[in-house]
Amino acid sequence: MRLWLKDSERRPDPSPVKTDDRKAMLVGVSLWLVALVVLLAVLGPLLAAGNGLWLWTCVVGIALGLVGILYTNWRHT
Repeated sequence: MRLWLKDSERRPDPSPVKTDDRKAMLVGVSLWLVALVVLLAVLGPLLAAGNGLWLWTCVVGIALGLVGILYTNWRHT
């Protein structure tokens, strides 16, 4: 097996696949939102155990996901 090919022996690169990254971002944001709702449902025991930072993790995940959706929406146009 050869590790290096001459440019004349290479096959052409495939064309890029068209994807809609906004849908994947939306799924991720919705999962962070579900996690936030679940954590808010058990807020008392969560804070008693000292795990209040989990709430902020969900909030930051949602915020970064929304920034990602805005960016991919801007890039898509």
